[in-house]
Amino acid sequence: MAGGVRARRKAERPGEILEAAFEEFVQNGYAATRLEDVAARVGVTKGTIYFYFENKEQLFVAMVRELSRPVHLQAEEFAALNSSTAPEFLRAYLCFLYRIIATDPRGREILRLLIAEASRFPELIDEHHQNFMGPVVRRLRQILDDGNAKGEIRHSSVLEFPELLLAPALSLNIWMLLFSDRRPIDLDRHFEIAVDLLLNGLLPRATPESNKP
Repeated sequence: MAGGVRARRKAERPGEILEAAFEEFVQNGYAATRLEDVAARVGVTKGTIYFYFENKEQLFVAMVRELSRPVHLQAEEFAALNSSTAPEFLRAYLCFLYRIIATDPRGREILRLLIAEASRFPELIDEHHQNFMGPVVRRLRQILDDGNAKGEIRHSSVLEFPELLLAPALSLNIWMLLFSDRRPIDLDRHFEIAVDLLLNGLLPRATPESNKP
């Protein structure tokens, strides 16, 4: 019985270390984080950290990869999303991004760490694009092109840069990172205004002829 408990604890240890590392990196930043502080937070020796992770750099990489996994899976689900019209899909897309931002503070902090350490860990930035941004942008481009071909979306420069449609969600993400609960924002209202902004910019514009009775 005791052996089974020890085996289970050993199997759980890497996850506990990654959780502790996340807290330390968020609180202190990469440069100021010490492995002994991570070990103390878990309640193990520094040597235990080295048993699972070669150094602080490897620990950071493993932490980002593991804790980003749920968001990457959601991106895959989003990429497979079907909708009858382009406007409906765009609303669903914004809802998807807002849900992540509103309900996943850990995801926001991971993004902040990635931005702060981009020059130190370019491979992680490339992975983030491959696993999250890339699938989202490709799906957006496909929907915009299809919507334009069907006359649901007018032809505009945004067809070249669907990344621009990420702007409302990214600005909200930055706001929440900076101000958290100190400057609360109405997420539902923000979402509806963002949808209105995007769709008014993308839907076909009425011509004088179309306004005639």
